[in-house]
Amino acid sequence: MASSSQDSVRLPPSFEIGSGGTLVAFIDRWIYVLMAALILITVFVGFIPDSFQKVAAVRAGLRPPFPPALHVHAVLMGSWLTLLLAQTTLMATGHRGWHKQLGIVSLALAPAIVVAGVVLVPTMYRPLWTAAQVAPTDTAAIANLTSVSNILLIQIRVGIGFAVLIGLALLARRTNPGLHKRLMILATLLPLPAAIDRIGFLFPSVLPSTLPDSPLASDIYTLLWALPMFAWDLYRLGRLHWAYIIWLGITLPLMIADNVLWNSPWWAAVVPRLMGVT
Repeated sequence: MASSSQDSVRLPPSFEIGSGGTLVAFIDRWIYVLMAALILITVFVGFIPDSFQKVAAVRAGLRPPFPPALHVHAVLMGSWLTLLLAQTTLMATGHRGWHKQLGIVSLALAPAIVVAGVVLVPTMYRPLWTAAQVAPTDTAAIANLTSVSNILLIQIRVGIGFAVLIGLALLARRTNPGLHKRLMILATLLPLPAAIDRIGFLFPSVLPSTLPDSPLASDIYTLLWALPMFAWDLYRLGRLHWAYIIWLGITLPLMIADNVLWNSPWWAAVVPRLMGVT
């Protein structure tokens, strides 16, 4: 998933990788491992407390059991994050051969994640739609349906962006390692609002949220989580790497569309047709 080879740019002698074990050399070697670890830690902090709460609610009979599609999605995403950390660590420690062999797993895992997401979204939506139709005056049911309809905008953005970026990253894995390793990280950042938003719900003073009124905060946090790698690249290369141009070119238009369509009557009317309930 990542390559330790430096991009083909001329750097000042004091910045050469491996010169005297400097801090610069350390960051060059480990920046992608640190980014993978940041993503994994964010997911742990966001999902573990939330999962415990929901499991307790299921056991207390306060909510229905989780559908199998949700378990499949969780296992696939957990496997992807673990694979990302393993792959970046292998490259940082010089095990390129193992990296290439293990990378074959991503060729099957990435499309499985996309397919699981496509299955999961209507699976989660349809019970809420049914509840809202059975009790059309139930304000809580209507609010839940509206919230899920809006969140679908983020899920569509994530699904499209992840699929396109991972596809480009895999195509570039042999011809452009620098693009490959960055796009793998940037693609994995796209689903991260699911964890970041949960952290915001737990610690609103730490990560203020604009939900349910707007996805703006989630969008900003996605960009902020890319900042360590982006800032280091800008410092080391002295220019904007193409990976960020591609990432922003795909992500920003979708973010803008999300904010425009959020809570719009048109989108509320379209979602039931997309989910196959009307």
